Amino acid sequence: MSPHLLLVTGSGRSGTSSVAGALKRLGLHVPQPEVPADEKNPRGYYEPEWVTEFHKRVLNPVPVRTIDTRPTAGAIAAEAGSRPEVEAELREWLGGQLDAEQILVKDPRAFWILPVWTRVAAELGASVSTLTMLRHPTEVVRSRDSAYLTEQTPTFRRQRETANIAAWVNAAFETERSTRSLDRAFVRYADLLADWRTALHRAGTQAGLTYNADLRTEAPHEVDDFIDAKLNRSAISWDDIAVPAQLRDLAERTWQAMNTLVESPHDEAAIADLTGLQEEYVELFDFAQAIAMDATTARVAAGRRDVRRKKDAQLDELRLELAAARAETSERKPFWRR
Repeated sequence: MSPHLLLVTGSGRSGTSSVAGALKRLGLHVPQPEVPADEKNPRGYYEPEWVTEFHKRVLNPVPVRTIDTRPTAGAIAAEAGSRPEVEAELREWLGGQLDAEQILVKDPRAFWILPVWTRVAAELGASVSTLTMLRHPTEVVRSRDSAYLTEQTPTFRRQRETANIAAWVNAAFETERSTRSLDRAFVRYADLLADWRTALHRAGTQAGLTYNADLRTEAPHEVDDFIDAKLNRSAISWDDIAVPAQLRDLAERTWQAMNTLVESPHDEAAIADLTGLQEEYVELFDFAQAIAMDATTARVAAGRRDVRRKKDAQLDELRLELAAARAETSERKPFWRR
């Protein structure tokens, strides 16, 4: 039986760690070592350390964020992931992980360079499917705020909330597009917490997975102790998030279309809706860039002035050091050579 690679992705704070932890307990293999648990995620991340560092090496220099507002981010990331040295590095690592029948690789950044994963896996004789976690964008943003922005000013938090909603929308489009040719599953975080057996039985059927238990029964399983409904602490609404009305409407319609894919991962009407919504988003992004053009230009100019000031200060310091060195050299010369 050929090995099967499952790539778990989804927006950060959308339940990817919860579903990966459940799948590991259901018999899928997570390549070791894993990213260790911390105060932000005390139950663990279930991410192979090598994979997180690999994605950072590929995406940080570009740069493309884990979720990125730019409609062009997908093309930028795809170009970065298509370099021969990137493919060679992944092939060397993945080739050493295929002894297990089902390999679980979870990283929210995986969708940015999915083609290199599928290409390398196919060359190594492994099939690939994906599982994408879905969580309402307001809950994702507020969860991210709680985890990453607690010490920031209200103005900065409002700006980041708007950017993170936009990035959630853009990531939804890119994830759906990049996984369209694969066996895939979409799982709502709320469904996972409320009834993990039903949610993962459906996802397993869609993504071609086998488990170490029959999820159609209520037989006790260690996942029962791992999945905790109280984890969903960010049940909020649009009234709790300060974002422009047009972006809020676009994000809500994107959320509804993505939800259709839970029951029918390749629903043609939902895919068509998402394609149209992506066109709306590109237009909105272009308008936002135009409105912010003066602020962006001023920020770039200020950055350049700051760089010049630092360079001038460094040159002044070097001139002083050179003058001091020359003076010291002159003092050391014999009197007949002065």
